[in-house]
This record gives sequence, C-alpha cells and structure tokens, in this order.
Amino acid sequence: MKEYFKLLLLFILILTFTVGCNINSGGDSVETSSEESTEGTETEAETDTEAGGEGEETNGIDYTYDSSITGEITFWSWDEMFKDVIKEFNKVYPNVKVELVNMELGELHDNLQTTINAGEGAPDVSHVEQFQIPRFQSEGLLVDVSQPPYNASRFRDLFSEYNWTRWQSIDGKRQLALPWDVVPGVFYYRTDIYEQMGFPTDPQELGEFLQDPENVLTVAQTFSANGIYMYEFRDSPAIQYGDAVGYFDSEYNYLRNDERMAELLDTVKQGVQLNWAPQMSILFSDEGKQLVNQGKVASFPAGNNAARHLADIFPDQSGKWSVTRMPLGVNVALGGSTFVIPEQSENKEAAWAFIEYLTLSEEAWKIYVEKAVQPGVSHITSLPWFQEHTNEYLGGIQDYKFYDTLDEAIPVRKFTPLDGAAWDIYIEKINEAIDKNIDSKTILQQIEDNTLKQLGPEIEKQLTEMNGS
Repeated sequence: MKEYFKLLLLFILILTFTVGCNINSGGDSVETSSEESTEGTETEAETDTEAGGEGEETNGIDYTYDSSITGEITFWSWDEMFKDVIKEFNKVYPNVKVELVNMELGELHDNLQTTINAGEGAPDVSHVEQFQIPRFQSEGLLVDVSQPPYNASRFRDLFSEYNWTRWQSIDGKRQLALPWDVVPGVFYYRTDIYEQMGFPTDPQELGEFLQDPENVLTVAQTFSANGIYMYEFRDSPAIQYGDAVGYFDSEYNYLRNDERMAELLDTVKQGVQLNWAPQMSILFSDEGKQLVNQGKVASFPAGNNAARHLADIFPDQSGKWSVTRMPLGVNVALGGSTFVIPEQSENKEAAWAFIEYLTLSEEAWKIYVEKAVQPGVSHITSLPWFQEHTNEYLGGIQDYKFYDTLDEAIPVRKFTPLDGAAWDIYIEKINEAIDKNIDSKTILQQIEDNTLKQLGPEIEKQLTEMNGS
C-alpha cells in the first residue's frame, strides 16, 4: 500500500506540476540581455498606445509601468520555457534584465522558504505551485499585490472566483499573487472502445451520460466483463472531490464530511467491487503503458495537460482519444502555479512589471499554450486563435475552448498549512473504508473526529496567528 501512495504522489507531481514542459534539474542560471532580445526589432512599447498615467497599454491591458522602467531582477522557476518569454518581455521592457534560475520544483520551494526565513537570498520573483503556497502565507513574507502601487484588484474581473481566491491569504485579506494558469480536471476516453461497448462517444453526450452514478457503474461493469478498465486509480471520484473542496475553510472548519463525499465514497466502493481500476499510472508506469497499448484502458481522469502526455507516449492512438468533463458532477482543478514577489526583493517595481507580463501578455500566452498550459484569464481565452484551436489527437475537438468552459465550475477552496497532515489522516481511513466496506458516513465522521483531535493544537495556533492575538 505504501508503494501505491508513492506512485500516486509521483504521478500527481509529474502530471500537474510540470504542466507538460521540460524541467531543468541542474539549477542552471540563464541571463537574457535586452540587446539580445530586441536587436533588429521594434518594441511593442513603441508601437502601442499610451494608456495614461505611467503605464503602457498592450493587448488591451493597462500595465502599471511604462517601457522606460529599469532594473535587474532574479527569477526562480522549474521550467525552461520562460527563456522565450523573457525575450518577448524585453521587447516591451528593454531596460529590465532578468536572470532566470532553473531548479527542481521541490528544491525551489525549499530554497525559497529557507531564504525568506533567513531574510536574504530570495529572488525578486519566484514561481510557486498551489499546494506549496501555504508555506508562504504568513504576513510579511510575500508582497500583498492588492496594495499600491500594484493594485492587482483592477484585474479581478479577468479571473474566475476559484482562480483568484486560491492565491489569497487564508483570511482573504491579502492577495499574494496574480493568478496564472488553471489545470481543470477532465475525463479522457477511447472513442473506439466506448462505441464498441455501445456507449455514447460524442463528448457532450458522454459527459452528460456519466453524471449519473448508475450509468457510471453500468459502464464500469460492461468494461470489466471484457477485461477493460474505466478508471486509473480506484478511489479517484472521492479523492478528486476532496481536492475540489479542500480540508478547511477560512475559520478552519473541516469540510470533507458531507453528503456528497459519502455518496461518492459509496460509488467508489461499488466500482472497486467491479474492478474498475488497475491501481497504477497508465502514463508513467511500464505496466500501465502496456495496458493502454493492449486496449485495456478505456478512460481515465486527469488534468487537461495529460493530452500532451498521451500524444507523446501513444502517438499511434491519435484520433482514438477524446475528452469530456469528469463523471459524477466532480469539478476540480488538479494543479496550478503562479508568481510571487518576496518582501525582501530590492527591485519590486521591475518585478511587478515582469509578473504583469508573465500573467497577462498575449505573446507570452502563445508560448505557454504550446506547452499545454491553460490560461485562466478571460482576455486571452476569448481570443479567436484560442477559441478556434483544435486537437487532432483528440479527434479534432476544440480543446482550449472546452477546457475554458470548466474554469467557472471549479469551487473555491482554501489551501492551508495543515492540508498535508490532514491528507494523511484522510487517506488512511478512506482506504480502510474501501478495503473493509465500512459505512461511508461512519468513516467520514471518524476522519473528521481524528483530524480535529490530532490537529487541534495546530488549528488553534493558526487561528491565533491569523487573528493577531
């Protein structure tokens, strides 16, 4: 069982954190000079219209600072694609020098926490992953970008409520970052297998069909009778619903003991009895890949960026896969990241100019989407080139447009410093309920009781810190 959890964690890290891009694990530092980036070209800033005040207007966005701003900033990330984005940034801000430092995702967050706590050595801008943001939520660690001169709230209407609030402090009083991407959970399926078994294959029709638990179990039973799996991991619907609601609200009330969780856990236990999942990664394990190649995997839930992995790993199955929304009414984001400014940054103006460009520039987003990064900002998702994009591997579906429809349905959740400890308590009892067929409501009450008992002192500590008393 421990090996399964290690595999599951590895799968989540690979699939949701890397957003389908190459990770540089060597800690390389790349400097991009303004001369290299702007040679022989006219800058966007020179051709765009003055927006009044200090800022420049590019792609309809009124940036805080105009192109005359100067400075040198260090940017930490786990992704090399920002080399190309920095070159585009320097076409608008030719006098800002950005040093990109790449390192592994885990190493980055550890180093960021160490340098922030030490009071020196932190970068001017850092890439951060959503599950890691609780490490930096305490007041005084990161710049509150809702305050002048950043005034990030003027961009509020460009983002969904979920995407905006996940980058706030737990009490919602400080905005720690502008949102960047979204990773909506979706359901990939083999159209040929679903058709062969007599089920809908149109994405919208199948998506509606699979909202009914009875239909889901009928599909699972039919597949199982033919040696085919419907899911990848046995507990996915309950686990992913939990990912959607989180563990605690802003007052640290426990959230995973509700009627919906009980219903999904009941469905999971029935699905397990039908052998609906091989309990292994089908993308990142040799055994799982073999199952896919043998036609024994009909579908699986994952983040939207899994499409790129499918195409890379199984190129001969192009046109056989499609995508629809998750079954059973589960709406969830399976990852995401953004960019923050540590309080110790010595060039916050240039850092903010860089972040505005990273998150809002159309030219930057044309680079990101090629790496399977889904924008969470409406002035990009409404553009014709975005809406009309098709994915031939997924049968010609307008994939970007479809993924965008899921953003608004993702519920708001809080990320807290106690989520990791709460997960350990939760998953142990969920597996006990599945293995021993324990009543779902009984086990969920036990999970809540155990969580509040074991984490009670830490909850009080967090509330005291948050309330300033």
